[in-house]
Amino acid sequence: MSSGQAPSGVTLRRAVPADAGAVADVYLRSFATALPTVVRPRSDDEVRAYLRDVVVPHRETWVADAAHGGGRRIVGLMVLGDGALLSQLYLDPDWRGRGIGDRLVALAKERRPGGLELWTFQVNTPAHRFYERHGFVAVESTDGSGNEEREPDVRYVWTP
Repeated sequence: MSSGQAPSGVTLRRAVPADAGAVADVYLRSFATALPTVVRPRSDDEVRAYLRDVVVPHRETWVADAAHGGGRRIVGLMVLGDGALLSQLYLDPDWRGRGIGDRLVALAKERRPGGLELWTFQVNTPAHRFYERHGFVAVESTDGSGNEEREPDVRYVWTP
């Protein structure tokens, strides 16, 4: 299911420039909740500017847009990078466990049918379980010296 209205009231669609602020809100809330021990190297304002000026306009960015309070609200985001890279997948903490992440991974597989790879932090064990449930396999672990956060990470690969 790549787009359109789902029974849950959540639509997956390409992000537009006007979504950048809401995308940043989801990213920041999700990161703070899921990774409280990981030190972000950039301020909230720097994250917001990067998402607004680089990610949303220049990367394949998808949002999960949900019916909420009589309107619509962005509750998830996914960014596909060059080649097989699934560079970001974040959900609003209040919207986890509703199948939205499953739908975003299915969309990523549809968009990159030749395979996917991603990095996640070693401390993020819920993410490990999530990706492994979707057929990803851990193929490499590092001490974190290669990422901005300097946090040990794991590379996962999905091969169809």
